[in-house]
Amino acid sequence: MLRRILLLCGIVSPLLYAATDALAGLRWEGYSFRDQTISELGAIGAPSRALFSALLVVVYVVFTAFGVGVWQSARDRRRLRVAARLLIALGVLALTIGQFAAMRPRGTDQGVNGALHLIEGAAAMVLLLAAMGFAAAALGRAFALYTAATVVVMLAFGGWSTMDIPRVEAGLPTPWVGVRERIYWYSYQLWYIVLAIRLLREPTDAAAPA
Repeated sequence: MLRRILLLCGIVSPLLYAATDALAGLRWEGYSFRDQTISELGAIGAPSRALFSALLVVVYVVFTAFGVGVWQSARDRRRLRVAARLLIALGVLALTIGQFAAMRPRGTDQGVNGALHLIEGAAAMVLLLAAMGFAAAALGRAFALYTAATVVVMLAFGGWSTMDIPRVEAGLPTPWVGVRERIYWYSYQLWYIVLAIRLLREPTDAAAPA
């Protein structure tokens, strides 16, 4: 039962993240979900920062619990245990360094804060992509194909979104960057849900393949 509750956190966490995105965006009058990035909701001085940051703590506590659930589901599957460790590390990174890595407002010198925000984001993506690779290797062909498709979407829309970073720093318009970034962001949030469902469908007492 505990394992199932922890795995359900892999479904709850992305839903909480979507709610956080929506509520914080509505909290900021004039915020554009289409033309502004998610990170701007938590930028220093943003009217949505307090709400966004507080809710993200809850999101990543729940997410870290999901990583523990993946660990409990691994049994003798070494690759899945590695994926679980990486997911837990991702949650811990977000709950520690991530709390001090907020960007500055659009159109201002990003300085150390902006650099730390980009470094923390890059480190998080390395952990996530590694976790996805190990989980895909552990859970069969169908899940591996789905993971590969997710990674393609992530790299395509994530790379497309990063092209607008100089325009954000310069305070220039960034049409549709919010849509592109959210496709990137929610593609891997959906992957968490699929991983959770895949593991929830496994019999608790079944012998896992080596």
